[in-house]
Amino acid sequence: MPEGHTTHALAGRLNNAFGGSPVGVSSPQGKFSGGAALLDGLTLVKASAWGKHLFAEFEGERWLNVHLGLIGAFPVLPRLVSSTDLEVPVRGQVRLRLLNAAWVGDLRAPTICAVVTGEKVDQIQARLGPDPLRADPGSDQCALALRRISRSERPIAELLMDQSVLAGVGNVYRCEVLFRHRVDPFRPGREIRPSTWQAIWEDLVALMPLGMAFGQVLTMQDQVDQALAEVADGSAAAHTAMVTGAGPGDHFERLFYLYRRTGQPCRVCGSRVRTRLLAGRNLFWCGRCQRRR
Repeated sequence: MPEGHTTHALAGRLNNAFGGSPVGVSSPQGKFSGGAALLDGLTLVKASAWGKHLFAEFEGERWLNVHLGLIGAFPVLPRLVSSTDLEVPVRGQVRLRLLNAAWVGDLRAPTICAVVTGEKVDQIQARLGPDPLRADPGSDQCALALRRISRSERPIAELLMDQSVLAGVGNVYRCEVLFRHRVDPFRPGREIRPSTWQAIWEDLVALMPLGMAFGQVLTMQDQVDQALAEVADGSAAAHTAMVTGAGPGDHFERLFYLYRRTGQPCRVCGSRVRTRLLAGRNLFWCGRCQRRR
């Protein structure tokens, strides 16, 4: 499932391609014809994200709410695909197509695709937990998430996947960030120390923007350090996937401490990486390294 950095990057692509101008909206598949008719020809005011939810505001107090779910995709591509001026064809089951003179965006296989009111947007956002990618300096978002965690007997690895506790974190980030801080994934939320949670939160606030910038989850410390250096000196490469959403980035080799490494040696201690189904997804952890409360 796309994690929060993917949705925030998508909001940026929609703003770059369609923001501030009228947009042609259609449903080639036909399942969203009614909703498309409500938006067709309206100006897209601004797209934004909260966790894994995308909200695109159109003029006239109309909002498009999208959740990509497990298999959804929303690439944004130049409308003309070659020097011969060939239009981007409709391929597969396109639920929603956004179109202007220069760009086309095709939404496929979303879990949610709906036209909603501003009031409904407020209701959805009220149900979501703090989003590390919306963290404001001096805000109490870290403390709010901790209050929800500290009241729960559920394992911290399950709580990290609960979007009402923390919005935007998916399976890759939960496995990797718990390992980076040596936290036992099965530790009940109420036993997580405030200092430990503060460190996890700050790590997510640092890591997830790198996921946006490079179009891929980066958690290996050498890759993180390199990415931060590239961002700092302005040499960060804008990958095609980050610009269009056509696929995962490949600026860095796809390496993780634990994710999808079942049975392989831990990169730190050499113990076998373990796996177990938790909160509907495969959890990966190291029983030797991850003992911290």
